[in-house]
Amino acid sequence: MQYNIKEENGFRYLEEGEGEVMVILHGLFGAMSNFTHVINHYRERIKVSVPILPIYELPLLDATVGGLVKRVHKFIEWKGYTKVHLLGNSLGGHLGLLYCLKHLDKVKTLTLTGSSGLYESAMGDSYPRKSNYEYIKEKTEYTFYDPKTATKELIDEVFDAVNDRSKAIRILSMAKSAMRNNLREELNQINIPVLLIWGKQDTITPPFVGEEFQKLLPNAELHFIDKSGHAPMMEQPVEFNKLLDEFLMKQKVYA
Repeated sequence: MQYNIKEENGFRYLEEGEGEVMVILHGLFGAMSNFTHVINHYRERIKVSVPILPIYELPLLDATVGGLVKRVHKFIEWKGYTKVHLLGNSLGGHLGLLYCLKHLDKVKTLTLTGSSGLYESAMGDSYPRKSNYEYIKEKTEYTFYDPKTATKELIDEVFDAVNDRSKAIRILSMAKSAMRNNLREELNQINIPVLLIWGKQDTITPPFVGEEFQKLLPNAELHFIDKSGHAPMMEQPVEFNKLLDEFLMKQKVYA
């Protein structure tokens, strides 16, 4: 599906719908397409806003989780959003947590799926093997319960990114920054309602990571989705949206 991507004030973003605002934060190799089912479901209920994170364009010194959080904050401030519902997958979840730690007064709820911030299985010591397409294909498929979820288009995007020197440097910088930013000691400060949706077959941030988040976040509920890896909103979108609907209705976002 084609979306109307706006380019204003140095930001590229999608904004559709009316009402309370859900801000979606994608992961390191993620994209807006990862959230197609979420966007289509929620734009009829609330306002959905997806800033495209400029991971590959950031100055190298800013290619950190802190640099991206500042970018997210500038975007939310510029848009004038108040009391947003943050939803983040993988690195996007990590950014959501860091944003909450700095600007909790601006967030009403937080939803995390396969979030980094406590533990993450890296791509391995040999990453990136620039010329080895099969290696990148295997690692991309490893993200999902069903390898077919990793389309050729998605694999090509990852392969192209790690073969572009400028992009690869920023990817590595961002990944190392995420690994350094373990939030275990700070999570008790995030006392807003938190929804944790985890794939039972997540190999990047395994199920025990979701359980650990639930223990450390004061007001969190955890749900597992079967036959799903690191991106449940892609592999099991109906169940994902059902869980998120129930959570948002409890917060009286809509009936």
